[in-house]
Amino acid sequence: MMPFKSFLFIVFLICNIGATLGQNIPRVGSPYVQQYNKSTYQAGNQNWGIAVSKEGFIYVANTEGLLSFDGQEWRLHKSKNQRSLRSVNIDTEGRILVGGSGEFGFWKRSQFGKMEYNNLSALVKDQNALKNDEIWRIYTLGKRIFFHSFSKCYIYENNEIKTLTANGEPFLFSHQVGNRMFFEQLPSGLFELVNNSLVQLRGAAVLKDKNILSMLPLDKDQVLIASSNHGLYKMDKNGHISEWQNQVQQQLIRYQVNNGVKLFGDQFAFGTIQNGVYILNSKGELVQHINKNNGLQNNTVLSMTVDQQSNLWVGLDNGVDRIDINSPLYYYADLTGKIGTVYSSIIFQNKIYLGTNQGLFVSEWHGVNDYTNLEFTIIPNSHGQVWQLVNMNGQLVCGHNNGTFLVDGNRMTKISSITGAWNFMEVTNSKYWLQGNYTGIGLMEAASTPRFIRQFNQVKEPIRSILQRSNTEFWALNQQNVYSVKLKPDLQDMQSISPVQAGLPKNTMLHGVYNLANNIVFATDSGFYQYDNIVNSFKPYTELNEQLEGFYSANKIIPIKNNQYWFVKKSHIARVEILPEGKIQIDSSSWNSLRGKMMNYYERIFNVDDQVSIIGMDNGFAIYFNQLSSKEKIPKPYITQVWNTTNGAVPIYDDLSVSYSENNLRFAYASPWYSSSNIKYAYWLEGYTQNWSNWEDVTFKDFTNLPNGDYTFHVRAMAPNGTISEVTSLVLEIRPPWYKHWFAILVYIALLTALYFIGRNYYEKRLNEQQKKLKAKMLADQEARLAKEAEVNERKLMALKNHQLEQELAIKNRELANTAMNIVYKNEMLNNLHHELTNLNDSNGNKLSSDQLRKVSKLIDEAHSDDRDWDLFEKSFNEAHENFFKKLKSDYPALVPNDLKLCAYLRLNMSSKEIASLLNISTRGVEIRRYRLRKKLNIPTEKNLTEFLLEL
Repeated sequence: MMPFKSFLFIVFLICNIGATLGQNIPRVGSPYVQQYNKSTYQAGNQNWGIAVSKEGFIYVANTEGLLSFDGQEWRLHKSKNQRSLRSVNIDTEGRILVGGSGEFGFWKRSQFGKMEYNNLSALVKDQNALKNDEIWRIYTLGKRIFFHSFSKCYIYENNEIKTLTANGEPFLFSHQVGNRMFFEQLPSGLFELVNNSLVQLRGAAVLKDKNILSMLPLDKDQVLIASSNHGLYKMDKNGHISEWQNQVQQQLIRYQVNNGVKLFGDQFAFGTIQNGVYILNSKGELVQHINKNNGLQNNTVLSMTVDQQSNLWVGLDNGVDRIDINSPLYYYADLTGKIGTVYSSIIFQNKIYLGTNQGLFVSEWHGVNDYTNLEFTIIPNSHGQVWQLVNMNGQLVCGHNNGTFLVDGNRMTKISSITGAWNFMEVTNSKYWLQGNYTGIGLMEAASTPRFIRQFNQVKEPIRSILQRSNTEFWALNQQNVYSVKLKPDLQDMQSISPVQAGLPKNTMLHGVYNLANNIVFATDSGFYQYDNIVNSFKPYTELNEQLEGFYSANKIIPIKNNQYWFVKKSHIARVEILPEGKIQIDSSSWNSLRGKMMNYYERIFNVDDQVSIIGMDNGFAIYFNQLSSKEKIPKPYITQVWNTTNGAVPIYDDLSVSYSENNLRFAYASPWYSSSNIKYAYWLEGYTQNWSNWEDVTFKDFTNLPNGDYTFHVRAMAPNGTISEVTSLVLEIRPPWYKHWFAILVYIALLTALYFIGRNYYEKRLNEQQKKLKAKMLADQEARLAKEAEVNERKLMALKNHQLEQELAIKNRELANTAMNIVYKNEMLNNLHHELTNLNDSNGNKLSSDQLRKVSKLIDEAHSDDRDWDLFEKSFNEAHENFFKKLKSDYPALVPNDLKLCAYLRLNMSSKEIASLLNISTRGVEIRRYRLRKKLNIPTEKNLTEFLLEL
């Protein structure tokens, strides 16, 4: 039963064949050739064999080993004995069969690009004979594999090697056509292998000594045979052989055919020793000739094969080339610089004209289905810059730096001397054309012979772009200004011209004005704008700009057909289709190979018809064939390698269960889709990233420090035309670190259990200690609290005692005051009594006698001098103001008793009058004593005496 993958591959191959069947390779221009030199693939010069695997990978038999190419990376696989390889093929099991000097076997590609070699030649019994053999061809037929050398053919089947010989004659080469195997014996000729025996063909004599290098199926009944030095032959189903007449028979004879391969449709490619590759169709017509002059690295073709995209791969004497014969782009390259940069092109009356910076060139044109080398010659008197070529009423008009010319075949006739005819625009419903040139706008008439009528003098600026608004109104612009132009009804003169700038950004560059799906749009470097006739202002064409993405600032729009347009942005081309609902479909990748190869802002594309366009380039032109545009399903990408990048790049081949200590991974991937434009990829690491990445042309992705867990790496590819492939997925695991392993978890549980018991014991011990400390602390706190309460109570008692003392002191002070006041009262009474005595008269009205007054005054004086009152006062004062007199006497020993009395009275805050009465002196005497006391106490003048005594 057929494996499911093989079934899918066959279905895919059939679809590809169906897609290409009936297509013809263009015969004009040359296909793109991708060169891979030895510095690219890092191996030897010569590439003797080339094959394509079912995955689409390219394998090359190189002089230094087996080369493999996945579309992104070349790899060299050397055998143990370092032998050179001469042949390579792929069998139905996907094994890469190789043969070389004295050895043959197969490489087996396993997961992620790992290649393992198996040496089948070890099964050969006669090893000595094998040492001198070289395996030049390998074919598979059923379960048999034919390893062909010049001396014999080794047939591998059921793990055994059988040898096929030619009865003593050497072989040249073997050939496989469908299920038939052919061998050329020298000198007998061509034989067919029938029932394990070689049977000579009926017409073998025709090919005797012809050295057959290739046999290909011409149709179901005929075989195409290529000889080394005698050209091509065909053989019918009955074995009759005859020379096949074709256009290049003599060239093939001269340049020596070396190999051949069947292409798509009815086309064949033949590689030569001296002149590259010739492609013919089944009619013998030359379709293409590719050699060193138009792309090959050299002219010696050693091997050829066709990939799944119908590209032709050639192994050369020095390098490997891919010829994109199924690409929609073909090229005419001006390698000598004879033509220059192409600014304009046109096909007119079976001729192709190229307007360049060097002049106007012409060549015969027989269409894309006729192989004719284009031979361009310059038209006399056309030297200089050609800006545009237009078909004006069946006449070819050339806009030139020197003026406007009428072109007739290989001749030019000047019809206007107004310099710089940039642009021509046909006025609808009239016979007139407007011309934009270096100095303004000109009027032309498209009569039987176009003529230049006049240059309008109302505008003196260069005009690069003109577009009709109505019957007599037009837009005209250059890089800085937009003008609204109105002509008179007969179009012979200009009625008005006015600049219109409202709404446009300042300092923006204007590129042109175009009719896009019946909408007038203005191309600027700030995006597309439209003019609003209601508000008389420009406004951004937002809907278009948003859908165009990077092409919103395109500098040129060129119509194709039915709302299909070329958009050009600085030599980057996009094909845009405006759908009925207003949405747009854009392809901006299929022409990436042309980026940087066109003159910026002067790009021109001439549409030959709906399917063919000519694109001007810096050194020639490209031809776009829409019918060859690839619509096939792009193959899903392969994960070609997985590396562990923790310590360098270490490949991983089998076990995708990665340890946590090596959790840095790199994934390399490639889709075997070969094109001049890069394929883009998107990836998604499920379990780590949330969604798909952006599209990019990087073919590997690094992930660092991945957490442990299960992941699925997804990758998909996108072709230049936007086709997206199926998704390739890869499951992997980052194993948990040792500290997350199950045995580590058991250890953790045991440790936690031990820690629990240790902790519990420790806790209980600490709890007991804490309880003891708490009890001790409680006792200490209780004692401290009691001590504090006792202290508080003592302070309260002291305060109470102090309060009582203060009350007692206050009472004693009052008593002192009262005592003092009594003494004052007594002294005042004695003084009043003395005064009254001096005024007292006897009964006769006479004053009392002196003796009588003296006795009474003595008694009064004695009463004044009685110290008992003072002693009583002093005792009471000392009780109230303990140590006051002691401190005064101690600090101020010079004080006398009267000073102490004065201090006591002052401390009681008594007035000078009261003190005078107590001391029985005058108030002036009190002031004098106060002054003397201040001196003795050494009190500053600013200090109050009473306050000083109160502070003691």
